[in-house]
Amino acid sequence: MKPSRMMRGLATALPLAMAAQANDAPERFWEQPYPTQLERDSLTVEQDVIRVEGKRFVDERGNTFVFRGMNVADPSKLVTDGQWDRRLFDEIRAWGANTVRLPVHPSAWRYRGRDEYLELIDDAVRWANELGMYLIIDWHSIGYLPSELYQHDMYVTTRQETLSFWRDIAFRYQGVPTVAVYELFNEPTTLENTLGRRDWSEWRALNEYLIDMIRARDPDVIPLVTGFNWAYDLRYVRDEPVEREGIAYAAHPYPQKATPAVPGKEHFFALWEEYWGFVADTYPMILTEIGWVREDGHGAHVPVIDDGRYGPMIAEYIESKGLSWTGWVFDPDWSPVMIEDWEFTPSEQGAFFRQLLLDAAD
Repeated sequence: MKPSRMMRGLATALPLAMAAQANDAPERFWEQPYPTQLERDSLTVEQDVIRVEGKRFVDERGNTFVFRGMNVADPSKLVTDGQWDRRLFDEIRAWGANTVRLPVHPSAWRYRGRDEYLELIDDAVRWANELGMYLIIDWHSIGYLPSELYQHDMYVTTRQETLSFWRDIAFRYQGVPTVAVYELFNEPTTLENTLGRRDWSEWRALNEYLIDMIRARDPDVIPLVTGFNWAYDLRYVRDEPVEREGIAYAAHPYPQKATPAVPGKEHFFALWEEYWGFVADTYPMILTEIGWVREDGHGAHVPVIDDGRYGPMIAEYIESKGLSWTGWVFDPDWSPVMIEDWEFTPSEQGAFFRQLLLDAAD
């Protein structure tokens, strides 16, 4: 979901960013060090490798594992705000979460540069590990990667940059159980074909290519595949699933995505089942973005506006399907907010989802 603040300082056009990187190349380029991996000695807690088994996530003893947690804002944004520290992760853990999703915007990745940004992710890995939590790393672009056209400059990337990002991530965190899931592309959309013509066979093949490249480095990580219509429409999976083992699917079922002609919980459930819920009968799923805000609330925008009925409905559906989930977003600026300030005062939806997490953690 797009943030309410558009990160204008980070929304650098890709050609200019790539040219700047080229101009920054040192004169003695051949003396640049090769990339390094995260030092495993910096992790203090032994964590299970979470794997896919049928339609479940399981731990090393074969017990069902459910990812439950929160999205934070882009770490680059949090650095700018002076809020990138262990305190943030401590609070999310105190809410009962076992998972944090990190949305990495392509523009922020280029703005910080690979090495500086990896240091931020290293921080998150260490904090999550110390607290016994897992991470989902998300390449947070919105648009259509095959056409390389996007909803906003902050999401602009290329196929080469996307491949390079996942190559760097898979190398850096190879064999680190804390980094459990890679969400390959946040929200695919063609904006009613203004960003190209969507083609599931093309999209599936590109995801399979990414998965193969990642698995060549790290066979244990779980790749997460999203569908069309801003990660909502997975209907193609019925007949053309991604042909790779050990993967999972993601959906972002915000309230205004389902618009039943007749009001009522059962009609929402029917639409969710049609567009993405059926996938959970065969494959593991994570709802990596859920949340709502009232029409007069901070940052209210389509498709997250709701009168509050969405929370209990999505919670009931999650429970009925055994789904994993992470709420959007643990930040007082981006919408829909889980917290109203940096004292971590819960918003309406924040209080609701915090109670869900605490109940599940008991």
